[in-house]
Amino acid sequence: MKKAIFCRHAKSSWADPSLRDFDRPLNKRGLRDAPFMAKVLRGKLKDLDLIIASPANRAFTTATYFAEAFDISVSKIRQEQQLYHAYPSDILEMVQKLEKKIDTVLVFGHNPGYTDFANRFTDDYIDNVPTCGIFQIEANVSDWSDFDPTTARLTALHYPKQYFT
Repeated sequence: MKKAIFCRHAKSSWADPSLRDFDRPLNKRGLRDAPFMAKVLRGKLKDLDLIIASPANRAFTTATYFAEAFDISVSKIRQEQQLYHAYPSDILEMVQKLEKKIDTVLVFGHNPGYTDFANRFTDDYIDNVPTCGIFQIEANVSDWSDFDPTTARLTALHYPKQYFT
């Protein structure tokens, strides 16, 4: 069984218009949601083999909160440039190249690619994976190269507004 969990970065700040999109930090809500959702996932997931993140500030910062919740050193977060503004095909290609020894991976990235990607693995329509939204996709395969919409299904979707009113 291979399990891929995807987390869209937490809410980012637009306060400084001089910053490049890549450099935008988390805003107040993002700084609340990231550690909270990390704890939610930690309560649902026993083992985690690898964390991969877009190197964009908001995605990598979100990933650091999850690394902390899983007692994984921030230095072990694998940064993948192709996750920044990735198309669903880019995300799938990255997952299919994972080492066979990895069973569970947590990947941090961006919309619109994440919503489009999630929809490929479910018969239900997902309008939007919200900021700090987490979706889980599982496949009963032994090798990541066999992970695709014909072998894998979306099994969970969690997001902050489920917990905050």
